[in-house]
Amino acid sequence: MKAPLLARLERMLPSQRILADRASLMAYECDGFPLERQSPVAVVFPDSTDEVREIVSLCNELSVPFLARGSGTSLSGSATPGAEGCVILALAGMKRVLEIDVENARAIVQPGLINQRLSEAAAPFGLYYAPDPSSQTACTLGGNVALNSGGPHCFKYGMTTDHVLGLTIVLGSGEVLKLYEGDGPDLVGLVTGHEGTFGVVTEIELRLCPAPAAVRTWLASYSSMDAACNAVTEIVASGIVPAALEILDRLTIEAVEASVYAAGYPTDAAAVLLVELDGTELAIDADTPEVERLLSAHEPLDLESTDDPSQRARLWKGRKGAFGAMGRLDNDLYVLDGVVPRSRLQPVLAATIAIAERHGVKLSNVFHAGDGNLHPNLSFDSRNDDQRRRVIAAGAEILRLCVDEGGSITGEHGVGNEKMDYMGYMFSETDLEVFRDIKSCFDPAGLCNPGKIYPTGGSCAEGKSAQRPGALDA
Repeated sequence: MKAPLLARLERMLPSQRILADRASLMAYECDGFPLERQSPVAVVFPDSTDEVREIVSLCNELSVPFLARGSGTSLSGSATPGAEGCVILALAGMKRVLEIDVENARAIVQPGLINQRLSEAAAPFGLYYAPDPSSQTACTLGGNVALNSGGPHCFKYGMTTDHVLGLTIVLGSGEVLKLYEGDGPDLVGLVTGHEGTFGVVTEIELRLCPAPAAVRTWLASYSSMDAACNAVTEIVASGIVPAALEILDRLTIEAVEASVYAAGYPTDAAAVLLVELDGTELAIDADTPEVERLLSAHEPLDLESTDDPSQRARLWKGRKGAFGAMGRLDNDLYVLDGVVPRSRLQPVLAATIAIAERHGVKLSNVFHAGDGNLHPNLSFDSRNDDQRRRVIAAGAEILRLCVDEGGSITGEHGVGNEKMDYMGYMFSETDLEVFRDIKSCFDPAGLCNPGKIYPTGGSCAEGKSAQRPGALDA
């Protein structure tokens, strides 16, 4: 099948927009999830909706699986081929800002546009794009839509889905649909978070926000994780709505401060808490005394605040660069993405540490404390089979813990092939059949990003068996 496929692709696209040699394909055999690799049969670089439609139609004709890929920063395996013989549609070249509608505070962009570039393009008009994943200088807006990405400021501003107004998508069948918010059933909301299993998004209409008049950021360091978590709980309970509430633990602080992302975090702290307020100067001045009282009530080792843009950038540098700094701890990093109720942060963090110790794996924690979205980071060497086995076992147990505590297996990274086998922790087989039926409406041939989200029967059974009391005690 490879030869006929390549021959047809070469009639569609210039040769420089097709990769099929082994050396080039190696760069596309994985994303940010380190536990799965699969080489594509070819990588193609379309630059328009029409070209995407032609490629997808060809894949349907030849029964070739395919998937879209942006920057490859996915942490759940969503941008990695899930079956042999996949074609990757690399969309990083489709990166144009097609329109900025200042009057209606919206933008229309192509999916390969880097997240931060949209805010830069909107800045001269006093606007910006609010969702800000930690990888915002690298991740694409198409990937953000596919995974319903969040970020540190999603506590106040919501996830990607809260900012998507319309989409153009080439379905798995090759049909092109234009979807708009409020136009009948909420298909825009349904497609946002589809992880590329419905089709290929080629244009995105996004809501922009007015740039805040003022921003103030605090960095509080504590001698215990409990103190940092308690400060978060009390700030939220006070009725104040910060733009962000982020916590980093000791191992993360040490890694950050030893890296190019050093931000001046105190390395003797068990945890640092970043708190940010934005809005009018009057509102921030009104909330500042209460924020500082609550932060001080838990006896911080140090408390720093600033409204200077350069100093704010310094404080955020360590948080935004935390995952990159983890490369100092070991060869690979498995970033988990469980969610728990905010009131359960402390016991879940303690249990997570115990799980890591029991499995003998290296654990660090960075998390969106405001909405209980945990990112336990497991550092390991994927070349070591025993380490891989222990990391996978620890990850499964941590995700099971999050569900048992009333949470979820994912907050913003998606299911991909990382958590596919754990869908049974949350959903019945009937639920999963409904999910598969919905996918088949968009992708009747099942060729679009196969091997993601929707577990096989065996995987479902494994998930259900894990629901039995004591199933994970061994």
